[in-house]
Amino acid sequence: MTVATATLTKVPNYVNGQWVDSHATEWLDVTNPATGEVIAQTPLSSAAEVAAAIDAAASAFPEWRRTPAEDRIQPLFKLKHILEEQIEDLARILTSENGKTFTEAKGELRRAIENVEVACGIPTMMQGYNLEDVARGIDEMMIRQPLGVVAAIVPFNFPGMIPFWFLPYAIATGNTFVLKPSERVPLTMKRVFEMMENIGLPKGVINLVNGGKNAVNALLDHPKVRAISFVGSTPVARYVY
Repeated sequence: MTVATATLTKVPNYVNGQWVDSHATEWLDVTNPATGEVIAQTPLSSAAEVAAAIDAAASAFPEWRRTPAEDRIQPLFKLKHILEEQIEDLARILTSENGKTFTEAKGELRRAIENVEVACGIPTMMQGYNLEDVARGIDEMMIRQPLGVVAAIVPFNFPGMIPFWFLPYAIATGNTFVLKPSERVPLTMKRVFEMMENIGLPKGVINLVNGGKNAVNALLDHPKVRAISFVGSTPVARYVY
């Protein structure tokens, strides 16, 4: 049986607060492992498309980093509530593209929600300290500051949990963020970003770009990206490093 590609969801990117159709010349089929059905297509976005997301994050950074931490976490409280409300629907999407059981998918998303909860404590966790007379006549002060544009490259096996190891902490601490999910499982994060459209984040604070190795290289090479987090195989980790 042949599936007409015109009926498939072509996954867009999320840049500067808007969904943007990719102009990629290559697309990757997203397959339901349980049925073999092609359920969507992921764009292998170009370096220019990745750069657009990075530029949006860079433009949003100066104002976001000056936003008090107490205000930066308010959208995360809303996100936690939305994730709790929609966990079953999100788990179904995760199961359809990843293949794990529905129960395991819900458990994975529960870990994601826990990370959002922890990130809501950033105003306390990111506090610095003062130390008087660390040496004769010398006092010490330590403060924690955001880096700027940060990115995460995440794997296929936990498409709902692993992005939340990074996203809530990055934005709560005043960074702006670009996520590159696995091209094999883009639909979970697409749905999450749809949820985050309604939590009050300024445009450009969070961005989503889909793609393969060229997208990774674009993130690695761009001078405005100040840090990259990665979870995956050792060979790819060495490549990212």
